[in-house]
Amino acid sequence: SNGTIGDWGAHWLDQVMWWSGEKYPKRVFSTAGRPIRGAPVLTEREQTTDAPDHQTATFEFEDFTCVWESRAFAGNAAEKHRVGAYFYGTKGMLHIGWRDGWTFYPASANEKTVHEDPQLQEPDGHNIQLLWADFVGAVESRRPGVADIEMAHRSSVLPLLAQVSAKVGRSIRWDADREQVIGDAQANELLARPYRAPWAYPTL
Repeated sequence: SNGTIGDWGAHWLDQVMWWSGEKYPKRVFSTAGRPIRGAPVLTEREQTTDAPDHQTATFEFEDFTCVWESRAFAGNAAEKHRVGAYFYGTKGMLHIGWRDGWTFYPASANEKTVHEDPQLQEPDGHNIQLLWADFVGAVESRRPGVADIEMAHRSSVLPLLAQVSAKVGRSIRWDADREQVIGDAQANELLARPYRAPWAYPTL
């Protein structure tokens, strides 16, 4: 299983990629565990996930480092928000959430916190109508959409690289042009899974 980072990672890491304009990380390291759920079971009668209870992943880019953290059973409230992307700078911290909008916390105690509520389309809060309108407009005008497919691919690769790193137990270096882990045959074997016949893994 790709776990929480495989499920939610692309959404939050996409904001980092969108903000930074970076195409890929130079190096990825992740560690994870499942001490609460116990060992995964895979028999004919019972199957459980091998998804970790908690995970930390570090993505080293050219000019900055991004850290992902997830904790399935954490009872503490260390952060001010339940989920989101945090951007740390010299003037303060910006949190971009989902249903709680965005908030800027100034580094100076003399400055006020700035907050803006989200503008979401219900019932699901996903703004699907706006995204579809942008997609159709992009097709008609032959311009990239706001949710560009190439950027979506890059953002989706990050959680998978984190899982590969966690499974092999070491940092990995990524060649985005070849879409291969550099100098690590074991890690490259985890980039794709065997398909059940008659399906075959697509190649270009």
